[in-house]
Amino acid sequence: MQRVLVMGSSGSGKSTFARRLSDITGIPTVSIDALFWKPGWVESGKEEFQSRMVEAAKQPRWIMDGNYMTSGAGELRRQLSDTVIWFDLPRSACMFGIFKRIAASYGKVRPEMADGCPEKIDLEFFRYVWTYRQQQRPKLVAYFQGLRPDQTLVCFTDREQADDYLQDLALKRKRTSIH
Repeated sequence: MQRVLVMGSSGSGKSTFARRLSDITGIPTVSIDALFWKPGWVESGKEEFQSRMVEAAKQPRWIMDGNYMTSGAGELRRQLSDTVIWFDLPRSACMFGIFKRIAASYGKVRPEMADGCPEKIDLEFFRYVWTYRQQQRPKLVAYFQGLRPDQTLVCFTDREQADDYLQDLALKRKRTSIH
């Protein structure tokens, strides 16, 4: 595992998972949101974002947290990844996740966001998460169809599976370092 995509709906736990995976593996994280957004929630231009993503994707090791399948070097990232972690959680879990996140960090900039982009209440964002399974999930499934046989796809349907995965990985790493 050297280049890992962590994908799924907002509020599913992607960013937290990516940070924890980085802590265990030592692989640096790349927040796609931090590359896309500019201070004040201003979107990067298409070419600028593409350039930032290509530069990040060409690094030898990364854990990339976020989707942006059709923009931001989506094809290149899929091609270069060796592992894809998919958070395929129910709508209720994702909505709970974003409400919990807003309650905990309202007005503050989360670690995976660009400077100058504090957590806020955004009805359009709520609608995006609410309709994610109908609107975005099919695109993600189609994106995964382009994976090669030598790439690993890991799917979590609840957060406990993700926690178990990280615990198992940490134990394996610990055993390996002892021997």
